[in-house]
Parts: sequence; structure tokens; C-alpha cells
Amino acid sequence: MSLCGCVPPGPAAPAVKQPPQATAPPLPAAPAPQQPATPPPPPPPTPEQQRAAVLIDQVEAAYAAGDAAYRKGQLAEAKTQFDRAVDLMLSSGLDIKADPKLEDEFDKIVDQVNALEMEALKQGNGFVPKEEITPAEAASDVTFAVDPNLVAKAKAELSTTKSDLPLMMNDYVAGFINFFAYTLKGHNTLLHSFERSGRYKAMIQRILAEEGVPQDLIYLAVAESGFQPQAVNRRSRAGGMWQFMPHGDYGLVRNAYVDERFDPEKSTRAYARYMKFLYDQLGDWYLAMAAYDHGAGNMQRAVERTGYADFWELYNRHELPRETQNYVPEILAAIIIANHPEQYGFDDVTLDPPVLTDTVTINYSISLRLVSDLVGAPVDEIEALNPSLLRMVTPPDPPFDLHLPAGTATLFEQRAALIPEEKRNSWRYHLVAEGDSLASVAQEYSVTAASLATANQLHPGDSLASIQALVVPVPPAAEPLARTRLYTARRGDTLVTIADRFGVSLGQLRRWNNIPSGTRVEPGRRLHVAEPLPPRSSSRRRRTSATGVRHTGASAPGSRPATTKSGTPASAQRHPSGSKTPSKTANGATHKPSSSTKSATP
Repeated sequence: MSLCGCVPPGPAAPAVKQPPQATAPPLPAAPAPQQPATPPPPPPPTPEQQRAAVLIDQVEAAYAAGDAAYRKGQLAEAKTQFDRAVDLMLSSGLDIKADPKLEDEFDKIVDQVNALEMEALKQGNGFVPKEEITPAEAASDVTFAVDPNLVAKAKAELSTTKSDLPLMMNDYVAGFINFFAYTLKGHNTLLHSFERSGRYKAMIQRILAEEGVPQDLIYLAVAESGFQPQAVNRRSRAGGMWQFMPHGDYGLVRNAYVDERFDPEKSTRAYARYMKFLYDQLGDWYLAMAAYDHGAGNMQRAVERTGYADFWELYNRHELPRETQNYVPEILAAIIIANHPEQYGFDDVTLDPPVLTDTVTINYSISLRLVSDLVGAPVDEIEALNPSLLRMVTPPDPPFDLHLPAGTATLFEQRAALIPEEKRNSWRYHLVAEGDSLASVAQEYSVTAASLATANQLHPGDSLASIQALVVPVPPAAEPLARTRLYTARRGDTLVTIADRFGVSLGQLRRWNNIPSGTRVEPGRRLHVAEPLPPRSSSRRRRTSATGVRHTGASAPGSRPATTKSGTPASAQRHPSGSKTPSKTANGATHKPSSSTKSATP
């Protein structure tokens, strides 16, 4: 029995009759094809975006140059370019974190540089070039074997050697010749010294001739510094190419702004005069050379004690410390090799090109960053040309010989004339780039747009379309910045050893690098290190060996002032400060000269 059978059946529903259809119902009409909407044109880039794009191009170019130098093994040049790439971003005045493209670029560059530096660390010392020891340091612990054939050969060559010193050959000199000529360590250190000498050789020879000192005494720099003008003995603090001690004065200025021990030309003048003084005291050039290392008083007492005014007699009688005993024969060996380079395997010497500069004697204080702006050279190049400066500004007490890249003195004077003398220690000089505005330039230098407009005799709303450059009224710092350097930590370094190395406190090193505590530092990390400023002193110069007294003595691209497209300064009628321009500039205004220019080799 079916369950549904319990429902009684009802009447059947009538069937619904459908009308006949001959065809299927028509499909709805297809909509007409629509053309894709044309997207609206992107808005033009803002001035900040334009500056960011230009900055990224500059950063990429600097990184590419660094990478190319790295691939060639030129680590010092690679480091310079990599640092420039990073510094371009850090000093741009743009908010990197607020712009995703800039932040990505910064992170990418830093990561790439760190990766390459770690790769370089695995092979040795990272981008920091190994400190170049002097030939004297290289030979300090060497026992020299005497080769009779070498002695005979050298003695024969002395007969044809032209020198204004009385050269001689003995076993002591021959031992150093053997070390420099026939050992890899000795050969390389002397080779590098010879190469560096090319930067200063003409200048040194000129000064030695003017002071009446034998020309071959140029090679005393081999023993002292290997011709490195900023060499510093970390133990004695002697410094410069001729290694004058920090205390004392021999015609070399040393104060909170300047240390002329590091000025190649002025320190060479002091060296030549001191050597002449020693010769006049002792009557013999060998004794004078020994006295430069051991001190004139010590040498005079050795002569009085023995009755022999002869260096070799004092040597054989053990009247001299070991360093001084080696000092004279080492220099003689360098002189003999320099006079016969091919005979001793130095036919591959290629002298570095001479350092040529324009020198402007100024009677005002000026920031090195402004100098960089004015002549269009990186600020580190300006620093390198003025190694005697301890701060990023020239001293306030005139005069000062400012060294500039060769051929830029006229440009420097023309552009500097647009800035009041009393403002040159802080104001800047900015080339106007596409997209710049008074507001954007003011933001870059952390000044107000109103003050920037006033300094350039413009109105705050004026366009910079016809302006080539601006002077920027940056207020002076409370204290002029000391020159600093970046140091890349090596394996085994700690904050304590680095602080000790540079003569600074652990607290200073932590503060400069935002390190709250601890002493560990990972290899490859770059640390800011500020060299401590020397105390003022003006005592007499004196020098001895380490066992006695040592001798004493003393990145911004270039830009132009606010100018029109035709080259006429925007401040042609008045000085940017509002006063009359006291100098002759590109606009033809006249002034009373305040500086002199000469060509020089520092």
C-alpha cells in the first residue's frame, strides 16, 4: 500500500495552452563595445620629486664609479665613491624616510656597500688601506746579511754617483741596500716611498736649494714618513712628512685651528732650516742627520765624551741608540738606490704626479664647505689640499694660505665676493637645479625662505627660473666643527682599542656613534672619529729617538651665486647682505683686493 494513496483524489486541473511559436524568442541586443577610458595624464612631478630623481641619479653614478674601482682592486678610490654615494643622500636635505623611492635607494646602496666591504674584509682590511709603514719601520727588526759582491758593486757605482753629500759604502749601508733591493717587504716599502715622492719632489728640491741644504737630504723623508704628509707616530705623536713633535715651535704655527706640521711646504721649510742649523753646530752632514733623530745636544755630548766627531766611530763605539745607528745608513742606502734605480730592481718606479694648486692668501675665516661650493670640488678634496687645518673652517686670525684646485683661484675670488666676509665662515653657495624653489632650497639648508630671499634680494614668491645660483645665509655653529674621519672597524677591534688608537675617550667615541654601552664592534662597521684638538704651545723645537727626546716644532657640488641665465648676478647692484659689494665680481663691480693669488705646490 502506498503512503500517498491515503489522500483522496481531487478534480484534475485544466491544462494551460501555450501559443504556438514559430521561432525561438529573440536574444537581447548586445551592448555596443565601449572604448577603454583614457587615463588622465599623471600630475607633473613636484619640485621635491624632481630633486629626489636627480639625487638618485647622482647616487647611482657615485656607486657605479665605486663598484668599477672595487673591481679593479682600487679599494681607496672605491671607498671614496661609496662614501660619496651615502653622503649625497644624508646631506641632501630631503626626508629619506618620507619618500619610498629615496628610502629604497638608500637601503639598497647601504646594503650593497656593506656587502662589498665585508667581501673585502674577508681578503684583508676592507676598504681601509693598510697603513703604510715607513722603510725604517719595515727594517727595524731585520738582521742584515752582508754580501761581499754587493758591497763591491756598490762601491764601484759610487765612483759615478753624482751627489751633493759625501756618500760612502760599508757593510752597514750594504745591509740596507740588500734589504730594500732583494726582499719583498723592503722593496715594496721603498718603492711606495719613491712613488709618493713625486707629489712633492719639485717643491722639496726648490726649498732645499733655497736654504742651502744638499738635495739628497730629500730622502730623509724615507725614514721619517715615507713622504706621507699626514703621518702620525701613535707612540710619540710626532707628525707630518718630517715628523715634528706636537710640543715646540720651529717657525710652524700650531693652535686650535692650524697645525703646520702637516703643511708639506711649510714643514719642509722648517726641516731645511733645522738641518742647516744642525750642520752649522756639528760641522758634518752625517752627524747632522744623526742629530735630527737623536737630538743635537745628545750628539754633541757623544762627541765630547769620545773625542770623535765622526758618525761611524760613534757607531762602532756603541755611543748611539740602535734607532740612530740604523738611521744614517738607511738613508744612505735610499740615496744610492735612488741614484741607480735600475741596478737595484727599481726600474718600475712611476712617480705620482705633483700636487699642483692655486694658493690664495686670505684675511678672513671661511668654511671649507663654502670653498667646496665656490670652486665646484668635493669637500674632501679641499680638506686634502689643506692638511694643516684642524677644523672645517680657516682660522679667524689672518692671514692664511688657502690651497685650491689648480685653475680655480679666479673663480673662487669672484664668487666669494658675493658673500660678506664676516659671513663666509657659515654661509653656503647653491647651484640652482631644475625644480628648485626658494622653499626647497631653504629646507635643504635648514634656513627660512624669507631669509634666503632677503640674502639674494628676491621676494619669497619669486621664481628661480632665471637664477643660476643662490647664496644661503646659514647661521654660524656655536663651535666650529673639528675635522673628522670615518674609520672602518677591523677584526679584533674594540671601542677601547679604537679610542686609544686615535687618542680619544671611550665616551666620546660612543657619543659620536650613538653607541650607548659596551665595547664590542663588528668588523666592517664605519665609525665617526674626531681627532682631538692639540693644546696651544710655543716652546722651542727639539728632537730625539724614542729612547730620548724626539725632534719638536711645530660634499657638496660646486655652485654659483644668485645669477640670471645670462650670467649676471641677481645681486649685481648690491651685496647679498644689502651692503655695497666690496669686490670685483662677474657683474663688473669694483672692490679693494683682500687676497693674493699665486700658483704653488703645497
